[in-house]
Amino acid sequence: MIVEKSKTSPLIGRRQALGLLAAFAVAWDVKAAEPRRIAAIDWAMLETLMALGVTPIAATELIQFRSGAVEPEIPQSVVDLGLRGSPNFELLHLLRPELILISPFYVRHRPALEAIAPVFSLPFYIQGEPPYAKALAAVSDLGTLLGRADEATKVLAEQAAMLERFRQQVSPFSARPTYIINVGDSRHFRAFGADSMFGDIMQRLGLPNAWTDRSRFTFAAPVPMENLAANPDARIVIVSDIPVEARSSLRDSMIWKSLKPVQQGRVVNIGNVNPYGGITAGLRFARLLSEALTKGGETL
Repeated sequence: MIVEKSKTSPLIGRRQALGLLAAFAVAWDVKAAEPRRIAAIDWAMLETLMALGVTPIAATELIQFRSGAVEPEIPQSVVDLGLRGSPNFELLHLLRPELILISPFYVRHRPALEAIAPVFSLPFYIQGEPPYAKALAAVSDLGTLLGRADEATKVLAEQAAMLERFRQQVSPFSARPTYIINVGDSRHFRAFGADSMFGDIMQRLGLPNAWTDRSRFTFAAPVPMENLAANPDARIVIVSDIPVEARSSLRDSMIWKSLKPVQQGRVVNIGNVNPYGGITAGLRFARLLSEALTKGGETL
């Protein structure tokens, strides 16, 4: 059985979606405040589950998650199911989960997963749409399903307070637009617009995004570095580690060194954050950005 909130049809509203959640709960025989054996294929769903205080029995790519997403901390007891794109179905079957969490990214695995356990899917990323509201809705929806509505309410209240605190901290920096990028190599970067988690959070913090187009974030960094010259008054925030092979060549790059933000010291590099995460990734980005700006001071 699978319940998936539609990412295309306007005919399915929140009331109907909650009705589907209720039907799913009856079919699954959910008992309030009694989480079952849950496996998470999607990382955003993994974050959401952990935010509700529930640890899964299994999840995917945990070595990469711990280094690339960092938060939340995943206990060593959680079994690693291998790649998100091709999880170990045999191992998952042996673990006997009672619920499997995915997003629409993994719809191609639906038949194989449904053969193992009920599947619950929620959308986080839809092209052209800001994702953070969906991440918040996922907290409510999954909390309702698992009988943890009170925990979900608490999580949502805490995140609202945290974002407001970060917004106040970065308010002195709101006059200058910000490029949020991920460096691919010395000549290319990945750009995060308003339809990304980073761009959405930055807007909620009251900081204008210097990148006004849609996000251009793929495995191969698609944007030429010279595009950063379009707004010479902006600051540049590099999210996550710069690849080792790109560090020295970036320092020697004439294009990079010619950029006004680089020349004037308006560049900061913050820690690793999952660009396709949920509520935890959004709040981690907000915290790291706030810390970087306040530490940098007036230069930024």
